[in-house]
Amino acid sequence: MGQTASSFSQFFPAKPTFTAADVPDLTGKIAIVTGGNAGIGKETVLLTRNAKVYLAARSKTKAEVAIQDLHAGTGKTALFLELDLSDLASIKRSTQEFLSKETELHLLFNNAGVMWPPIDQVTANGYDLQFGTNVLGHFYFTELLMPALLAGATSSSDKKARVVTTSSFGNYLAKGINWDSLKDGPARRKVDTQALYNQSKLGNVLIAREVAKRYGDKGIVSTSVNPGNIRTELTRYVKTPGVLPYFILVQNMILYPVHYGAITQLYAGTSPQTLDSNGKFFVPWAREAQPNAKALDSDLGQRLWSWCEEQVKVHVG
Repeated sequence: MGQTASSFSQFFPAKPTFTAADVPDLTGKIAIVTGGNAGIGKETVLLTRNAKVYLAARSKTKAEVAIQDLHAGTGKTALFLELDLSDLASIKRSTQEFLSKETELHLLFNNAGVMWPPIDQVTANGYDLQFGTNVLGHFYFTELLMPALLAGATSSSDKKARVVTTSSFGNYLAKGINWDSLKDGPARRKVDTQALYNQSKLGNVLIAREVAKRYGDKGIVSTSVNPGNIRTELTRYVKTPGVLPYFILVQNMILYPVHYGAITQLYAGTSPQTLDSNGKFFVPWAREAQPNAKALDSDLGQRLWSWCEEQVKVHVG
């Protein structure tokens, strides 16, 4: 049994016992990191040792800078994969592009995310920007890539392929899923942006657990993580009304350097110790823990999965 996940120790974790030096050699593995152009995603790309890494991001310009940094630091070259998780059509194009080049995928880091944007920002399909990007976008991306993940599991010596979804401590702060707030409308506009973020992070854990249930017997190891309180561009909306006081509270605690943020998801995605951790949740630094109790609700997970399927069917068939 993992440690109690609601423990305040997640804000002040003990010194990590798993570090970048412990990431095993990944020669022959193919990986995708969403949001790999900056922050925790960039660090994950940099530290994914010897894997063939696709850096999935919206901005080709920012991605190219990250790719140059990777080459300068490691001599390895990542590959750009255009992806806008807030647009279901873009997700479909992105996966088609990847699948035209690769038949296997061994590591998928669903790392990209949006936090606390202005309430008037929504996805291309009219969903709350945070839920549409963080949850629905990654759901669709993962499902379209599942054939390659299953092929990757079949070809791997350990017969596994891994999907790691980045949640946050915010999952504990969610009271559940407010179904009326997932698409734009009067009900959504009444919910503050922090609450919308928290429910998206709960949604990340729910979907990760559903992937584990549905594909675990086929070699897929699906986990989710709280990477910790990290200094990244994710906090760019801190001037949004109502957000600043919460950010100041966190700022007064400990915000760790960005390389710390990759530790827990690299542990979940690459360590031999987590090979049989399907459906588990990990917290700083590289510790198993329990998520929000609502994330363990099978009925809620099933309902969210069905909702995601329905939205995809409506917009992209």
